[in-house]
This record gives sequence, C-alpha cells and structure tokens, in this order.
Amino acid sequence: MQCESKTRAASSREMMMGSEAVAHGVRLCRPQVISAYPITPQTHIIETLSEMVDRGEIPCQFIKVESELSAIAACLGSVSAGSRSFTATSSQGLAMMHEVLHWFSGARMPMVLVNANRALGAPWNIWCDQSDSLSQRDVGWVQIYCETSQEALDTIIQAYWLSEKILLPVMVMIDGFILSHTMEQLMVPPAAEVDAFLPPYRPRHFLDPGNPETFSAAAFPDGFYELKKNITRTMEEAGDVLADGCRQFAERFGRRYEHVEAYCCEDADTVFCCSGALTGTVRVAVDQLRRDGHAVGLLKLRLFRPFPRRELLWLIKEKKRLIVLNRAVSYGVGGTVSQEIRAALFQEESRPMVHDVIISLGGKEVFPEMIEQIARRAGELSSTENIWI
Repeated sequence: MQCESKTRAASSREMMMGSEAVAHGVRLCRPQVISAYPITPQTHIIETLSEMVDRGEIPCQFIKVESELSAIAACLGSVSAGSRSFTATSSQGLAMMHEVLHWFSGARMPMVLVNANRALGAPWNIWCDQSDSLSQRDVGWVQIYCETSQEALDTIIQAYWLSEKILLPVMVMIDGFILSHTMEQLMVPPAAEVDAFLPPYRPRHFLDPGNPETFSAAAFPDGFYELKKNITRTMEEAGDVLADGCRQFAERFGRRYEHVEAYCCEDADTVFCCSGALTGTVRVAVDQLRRDGHAVGLLKLRLFRPFPRRELLWLIKEKKRLIVLNRAVSYGVGGTVSQEIRAALFQEESRPMVHDVIISLGGKEVFPEMIEQIARRAGELSSTENIWI
C-alpha cells in the first residue's frame, strides 16, 4: 500500500534490476563489512556491491571467502566486533549457513541477510520457490518477504533499523529471477534522509578489551533456558516494533508497508493468501474475478517471523474460506504456510475453511487464469488434504 509524502520529490527515479535495488538499499545503510559467496540468482547483488566498494561508494571492508558458511561466519565475527554487516545468499547457500544462523540469534547479534528465494535440491533447480527460507523458520531470525524491487530496497533499510533495536537478525526475501533479474522503475531515497531514519551504528555489546563481555560461551541449563525465553519474548514483540518503524518510514519516504496487506477483502467471502512476487499475479486474477462478479480478495503475507497472528485474524474474521498458496511443502503434512495459518486459527470459535494449495514449486509458472480457476472451483476444494496445482 502506498501513500504520498513531501520528501518523495527528493528521491531519484531509476530503472534497475531487483538485485541492483537490493545493493542500493545496502549502500544507503552504510555497512562496515560485507562478506558473501556468489550463488545464482543472488550473484548480481554481491557483484554490484563489490563494484560500489571498489569505486569508494561504500567505505567498508569486502571479505572474499570460499563458501557461504565462511561468509556468514565472517559476518558473525565482524558483528561481534561491533560492525554493521551484510551478506546475501540463496538455496543451498542458505542451507549451508544453517548452523551459524542459530549462533547469530542465540548471541543476539543484529544483522541483515538477503535471500533470493530458490528451490532446494534434489533434483537440481535454480528457479524460485520458498523452500530454502521456510526451512529456516525456526532459527530465530525475523523473516520478511518482498513483492517488488521497491519493497526490497525499502525493506533493507527497515531491517537494519529493526535488527539494531531488538538485537535479533533479519532475513529479507526476494524472488529469485522474478525480482532479482527483472527491471523495475523505483525511487531511490537520498542518503541524507536514510541517515536521518537509520543513524550510524553504535553497538550496545561488542568485543572490547577495555570492557570484557562474554559472547556465546557455554551455558548451564537454567541460564540456557532463560536466554531462549528472552529471545522468544523479543521475537513476540518484534512485530510491534517493526510496525512502528514502518509508520516512521512512511512519514519520511511516503511508502507504507503492513505485516499483512489486504486487497479487496472488505466484502470478500473467499480470500487468497500468499507472499512474495506471486502476489502481483494473484492481484491481477482477483481484479478479473471481481469483474466477473466473484467476491474474492487477497492477503499478502509480508511478515512471516514473527507470525502476524493478530493482524491475520482481524482481516479474515467472518470470511468463508481462505485459499493459501504455498510455495514450500512439509512432506507428510502439507503446505508450510498453511500450517502456520491453521495453528493461528486453531483456538478461534469462528474461522474460515482453510484450503491448502501447493503451487509453483521449483519455479513452475503461475498465470492469473490458474488462480481464477482455483477460485471458481473453491466450493469443490477439500479442507482436509493439500491440493497440488
């Protein structure tokens, strides 16, 4: 959802690929360390950032490494030393980072990572689904999914703002190829405005011989339990903190984002739910369905961790059915996002029927006509089994 702002005229309007938009978002956040390993389809992000560093546009240290595990480990060291840091990855690269992702959240280290969503093998596949990031839903990172390149650029800025406030890392998702390799006209905010929104990083805890602190040392069971409980409490509060950051961002830059964004839902009895760039395709289908007299709507799930249960329940109350379009599956259970939504609805006395639809795994193309077909036969869909489209 967009809104106007007086500061918008100060931004520059540019055409660029989604991967370049991410790089410009990172540049505006003034990281002190960047470390990453190339992997399709995020390679353009790191290539663009390396060129910016080489030209002196980002005065930071660019650490070249031999793997994604080394990249995230290097960032853990740099953040522990008090630096604002960045990395990007995709698919098997994110899977390789899994161990250190836990260490980041467990040590309460602020960090931003961009993942260009891509299917996990086997079989080998370089196209987009959300199996890589949703496999990491329990590592203690905030997860935000972007529909457009503009949203990706803006979300990078918001992610650093959030991460440094709550001392938990943030993972920002863009669709591989669909966003990373597609040109889009977008607004690049002026550096001075970003600096006013996101001040220079002043770490609260870092490795300092003059002020010794313990980082990620062994913990006895009682202490370990308390630390994990504190992470849970912070994660539960993160949604409200991010909402406040989005309000401030909208006031300054003129673009507003919600955890769950509703489209044509006021009078809808059937509502689609999805995330990422697929949202645009579904929006086109919703427009056509409404022209044909069908009362349908769309919920865009932007925030996935923490799961926005309160916002979701408010938007789907009194709806007849919710069709969840999943781009990842938990084998033996069903769509990954459907599980989260059913859990959120479980204790509600009045709740819509949830249809678990598996769609677009491995980059299988989705057209508006496919979404229209699902809506037209919604009454025939089962609520007890997952439907593969």
